[in-house]
Amino acid sequence: MVRKPVVSTISNGGYLQGNVKGRLPSLGSKEPRGQEKVVLKKKITLLRGISIIIGTIIGAGIFISPKGVLQNTGSVGMSLIIWTVCGVLSLFGALSYAELGTSIKKSGGHYTYILEVFGPLPAFVRVWVELLIIRPAATAVISLAFGRYILEPFFIQCEIPEFAIKLITAVGITVVMVLNSMSVSWSARIQIFLTFCKLTAILIIIVPGVMQLIKGQTQHFKDAFSGRDASIMGLPLAFYYGMYAYAGWFYLNFVTEEVENPEKTIPLAICISMAIVTVGYVLTNVAYFTTISGEELLLSNAVAVTFSERLLGNFSLAVPIFVALSCFGSMNGGVFAVSRLFYVASREGHLPEILSMIHVRKHTPLPAVIVLHPLTMIMLFSGDLYSLLNFLSFARWLFIGLAVAGLIYLRYKRPDMHRPFKVPLFIPALFSFTCLLMVALSLYSDPFSTGIGFIITLTGVPAYYLFIIWDKKPKWFRRMSGRITRTLQIILEVVPEEDCHKL
Repeated sequence: MVRKPVVSTISNGGYLQGNVKGRLPSLGSKEPRGQEKVVLKKKITLLRGISIIIGTIIGAGIFISPKGVLQNTGSVGMSLIIWTVCGVLSLFGALSYAELGTSIKKSGGHYTYILEVFGPLPAFVRVWVELLIIRPAATAVISLAFGRYILEPFFIQCEIPEFAIKLITAVGITVVMVLNSMSVSWSARIQIFLTFCKLTAILIIIVPGVMQLIKGQTQHFKDAFSGRDASIMGLPLAFYYGMYAYAGWFYLNFVTEEVENPEKTIPLAICISMAIVTVGYVLTNVAYFTTISGEELLLSNAVAVTFSERLLGNFSLAVPIFVALSCFGSMNGGVFAVSRLFYVASREGHLPEILSMIHVRKHTPLPAVIVLHPLTMIMLFSGDLYSLLNFLSFARWLFIGLAVAGLIYLRYKRPDMHRPFKVPLFIPALFSFTCLLMVALSLYSDPFSTGIGFIITLTGVPAYYLFIIWDKKPKWFRRMSGRITRTLQIILEVVPEEDCHKL
């Protein structure tokens, strides 16, 4: 069910360049009247771009359990420094992606940049792991947080039944998938609303915290750097927790082809979003420490709830609702962005052809959206999702580090490449080094989990040769694949780009 990619031969290098059959037409091209093709339209404005980035970065973590950073730093002062440094490092990564996104104006994010620089095999391995495990598991985890916190106000005096959590979670996942299948505009509008809900939730914590500071509640900041000394392995793990909390700055690059005026919109959206998130994260942690000591924070499983119960009284019941909306926004933004990764990978011949087709009326990559639904449901009702994410979290930073390192390679390999936005070279160098250092340290500090993740990632190599390189598949397999594709086309009402003008 995976077709072999068609690669054009070009004079100045670049796997993604050229205009071969089966790919989207040039974004600047004009179709004759009456022959307009069904394509993903440019509906991502600056405000929508900001909402995608902020909406996917701010999930449940900053509200539930920022104690991972504190545990591995040993002091309040050092933890606040780590939050700030991780924000700056994430900004460096985001700026590097801004250059990549404005130079290579194709959707797909990590996959596209790795494909352009390192070739098809690493790119296939990246999308293989993302489709089968990382994205379904990550969506299931954030969805479970949504289910738990949306139900919390109804189960104040007792434990929430696990079945109820999973049932509401399944409904939430389904709603997100339907929303992204039906309309790009509505998905973006709801994402803007949810982003304002997230920022409101942060302000609900920051404003009382600032008032506490004005009142002189600074006892937890005295001797801020005293406490347990951070170990050599502790600081890298603290960075890992911090970088994980900031993860999501790269999602706008997954939808580059749908961004209005990407040369200006992408860098501006990234800079504004990262400034808001970094300031918000640091001030939120400062607010926590105006009311909660370091020891109390380490004992809390939901820091925002503990904080609000002490300062906000009955209004604290609203906090779980805001956390749930925050999680829903992360679910929506993640599905919206990652479905484009699968769409682009299919367009390049690395996933089944049906995933690169577009709905004839709604102009959404319907198959690329709904393919996540059954996989996420399997993850939801399977075993320990958090362990699975630990197995594969290193893969995310490995490939992000490689993509940013590819920017440095392109500077030397293709110096004449058009770069509307250009960052100083030390920014991608520092960021890629940090990513690869985290990966190396994870191999040392947790060889079992990282080893399993490494093995799972390597399964993409034989899969690549089996599904992509091997072109002598049995006739029955090719016939069956063709029938399945045609049947799904009829059921889903989707078509490939080259057939759209026949409608």
